[in-house]
Amino acid sequence: MPKEFSLADGRELIKVARKSIDYTSASGKRLSETTEKKRLLEKRGCFVTLNTFPDKELRGCIGFPYPVLPLWNAVIEGAVQAAFNDSRFSKLQAKEIDNILLEISILTLPEEISGGKSGLAEDIVIGEDGLIIKKGGHSGLLLPQVAREHNWSAETFLDECCRKAGVIPGAWRQTSCAVFKFQAQIFSEKEPNGEVEEH
Repeated sequence: MPKEFSLADGRELIKVARKSIDYTSASGKRLSETTEKKRLLEKRGCFVTLNTFPDKELRGCIGFPYPVLPLWNAVIEGAVQAAFNDSRFSKLQAKEIDNILLEISILTLPEEISGGKSGLAEDIVIGEDGLIIKKGGHSGLLLPQVAREHNWSAETFLDECCRKAGVIPGAWRQTSCAVFKFQAQIFSEKEPNGEVEEH
C-alpha cells in the first residue's frame, strides 16, 4: 500500500497514545489535546496494540475498523480502550505503563473480497492484508501483522478470523459469510518510550 503517513506522523501518534494512557491512568479522564496536522485529523480506521516488554506478549488491542473518528481522536480513544477496557485482560496498572510497547495500525477502507469462495484464500497476501469476517450478527477482525507473526497460511488466517468472529473455522467458505480485506501502515516502539519504527 502507498505510505500516506510519515515516520514523523507515526512518532506523533505513538506519543499521543502513550500520553493519553498516562493521563487517563492518573486522572480517570480523556486527554483533550489536538494537532494542527490536517492529515492526522482525517477520519481513518485504526487499532492501538499494547505488548509487554521485552517478551512482546499481547496486553490489549482495541480500535476502529472503519473511519468513524478523526485519526488523532481514534488513536487517543483506542489507546485508552486497549489499556483499560479490553475484556480479555485486566486493566493496565500504572506500574506496568513503562513496560508496555505501543503499536498503531492505520487502516485502509475494508473491501469485500468478491468472486467464488473456492479461490478466496488466493486473494489474500500474508503480511499485507488484514481480514474482517462477518456472518449473521457475528464479526471478527485480525490485523495483517497477526498472520505474519504466527506464520499462518491464508487458509489458516481465514479460519482464525472465523474463530475471532465466534463462528466455526471454515465458515468463510459459506455464501452467507462476507470476507473483507484491508491493509495497514504500522508504527511501533522498539522499546517503551523509545524509538519508533515503521513495519
